[in-house]
Amino acid sequence: MKEKLVIVESPAKARTISKMLGKDFNIMATMGHIRDLPKSTLGVDVENSFTPKYVSLKAKAKVIKELKDAVKNSKAIYLATDPDREGEAIAWHISEVTKANLAKPKRVVFHEITKEAIDKAFKNTRELDMDLVNAQQARRVLDRLVGYKLSPLLWRKVQRGLSAGRVQSVSLKIIVDREREIEKFVSAEYWNIEALLNKKVKSAAFKASLAGYVTKGKLEIHNESEAEQIKKELEVSDYQVLKIKKKSNLRQSPAPFITSTLQQEAWRKLHFSAKQTMVIAQQLYEGLNIEGEGEVGLITYMRTDSTNVARTAVAETRDYISEKYGPAYLPKQARVFSSKVKGAQEAHEAIRPTRIIRTPDLIKKSLSTEQFKLYQLIWQRMMASQMSPAVFDNTTIDIEAKHQPSKTRYLLRTTSSVNTFPGFTIVYIEGKDEDEEAAQSSLPPMEEGEELKLKSLEASQHFTQPPPRYTEATLIKALEQYGIGRPSTYAPTISTIQEREYITKLKGSLKPSELGMLVNDLLVEYFPDIIGIDFTAAMETELDKIATEKLDWVPIIRRFYEPFIKEIEAASEKIEKIKPPEEELDELCPECNAKLVVKRGRFGKFIACSRYTKEEGGCRYTRSYQIKTGAKCPECNSDIVEKYSKKGKIFYGCAGYPNCKFVSFYKPLSKPCPECGALMIKSGKNWAKCTKCGKRKKLEDES
Repeated sequence: MKEKLVIVESPAKARTISKMLGKDFNIMATMGHIRDLPKSTLGVDVENSFTPKYVSLKAKAKVIKELKDAVKNSKAIYLATDPDREGEAIAWHISEVTKANLAKPKRVVFHEITKEAIDKAFKNTRELDMDLVNAQQARRVLDRLVGYKLSPLLWRKVQRGLSAGRVQSVSLKIIVDREREIEKFVSAEYWNIEALLNKKVKSAAFKASLAGYVTKGKLEIHNESEAEQIKKELEVSDYQVLKIKKKSNLRQSPAPFITSTLQQEAWRKLHFSAKQTMVIAQQLYEGLNIEGEGEVGLITYMRTDSTNVARTAVAETRDYISEKYGPAYLPKQARVFSSKVKGAQEAHEAIRPTRIIRTPDLIKKSLSTEQFKLYQLIWQRMMASQMSPAVFDNTTIDIEAKHQPSKTRYLLRTTSSVNTFPGFTIVYIEGKDEDEEAAQSSLPPMEEGEELKLKSLEASQHFTQPPPRYTEATLIKALEQYGIGRPSTYAPTISTIQEREYITKLKGSLKPSELGMLVNDLLVEYFPDIIGIDFTAAMETELDKIATEKLDWVPIIRRFYEPFIKEIEAASEKIEKIKPPEEELDELCPECNAKLVVKRGRFGKFIACSRYTKEEGGCRYTRSYQIKTGAKCPECNSDIVEKYSKKGKIFYGCAGYPNCKFVSFYKPLSKPCPECGALMIKSGKNWAKCTKCGKRKKLEDES
């Protein structure tokens, strides 16, 4: 038995570290948490200073025994869990459960898994930080109190299987509030008029839009008759350049990624969910087997709200930029970014490659497609953050259209934006949540007072649009701006409200279901503070102060809990049993001819007769709930339906199971292969592939 024991959370992390520490160290992985609050009970002694009642996880009994044995036989114990509150708490739990605390274990903290970082961390060990542990405990206890008091209320008053949570319910409220804005929105008609003009001498034509009046200002066109009247006047107007404004603009590069911006950009550019992004980022951080190098940690820690970057990493990046792109692409001074996130832990680093010279193309063969795409995104963003700004020459030209009979002076405007130096955009262009109106790439040279010729006019009808529904990217952005949740909570929060069927995804947008709106309205009515945005943000700040200002966490929880439990008691008496919405199917019950509906039970959805009841006189017809894909099983021609594994992962199988055991982990498409008529499955974001002949086809209407 080796005398030096290092304990980490994951086997992948253990493999990567073992290569760097050498043979003198015994490295073991806990495979996640080994102790937590019990699932079946509250697990918090509210009468005794909210003391948590932790239990060792049954599934980790073997791991715990092996850890205890290793601790007994080790003279030096190092706890090398993740460098955040959660990691500190896990280290403390390991110490308590294995009795390593008797041996005074050393806490090892590193933000990247590289030889230099590991060596430095083991030379600068410290004791467990109980302020960080208490900050995590306070959040865990508070979330348990909210979840285990609110959720049973929803079970009793609405239906089994529902849940509520401190961050989860506020997130749902934000989505529901936006949906209500959309529902109340009244669209208004408006018209735009665009002129195609050119110079008197031969030149390229350009477009200019009607912007208003030269002297009166803004002009609004509400209907077609107004548009036609103005168009008639513009057709017989004299056009002249009124004013030319030129300006050179610098567009600075964005900061390197933090957790929230990585999740947002991965959604915009790669269409990765927040959960998927974090899973892949974890793999890149913990280490992958890279050809020629072995197990290597590719990025720094992926749960961070700091834009700080180590000086050595900045220097390496600047050297690489200078060598590859030349001095014009390198600012004289290294760029420094300040975090815009409330309570950001500035001791952390931004998400960046551990070595900038490890380019995406260099390691592409060693990565999966998803790993490569995310690594490339992180690498490009870090490169761009230290590059020179892009330079644009922007021109705005105001044009007067003078209608001589009426003396009306209309104002038209045209703009152009010419990129004169690409700067950081040669490597990376940031994604946008909404389409931006593009300026013309160039305009012919003009002078003030110059006369112009009208070639044509076009009037177009438009309608004002409601605010867009949230996507995962814009919801995370909103949560961050409001100060709700922290980097580690965004992905699980969005996953939870989807799994509870409070929201559905509609072409990438998050739409609340009827059930989600019902639950939200109930919570808003009886618990306005708990799911209030300002209240939740203020609570986040209080929880942060436990670590940053070394506050006692118990009074903070007590101030919250005492009024909260009174609200729970009052709501239990006031709320009548609510029947949740049921989805009616276009199908009749085979036993009594009544409509079939989708119901929810303790084990999820099932199909039942609308007259279904367990009591005498009702209809007892039920069957399992299956979502048809529209595709037919290639083995028995039955329907292929959507199913869920025990871990909640979607897969597709034959409705004739167990007689037919056909399974696909890729979404089957209803249209058969145009070449051989066999089953097509989704292959990538925009492609389909035949399961028989391998023919690939671009997706059109079906996703």
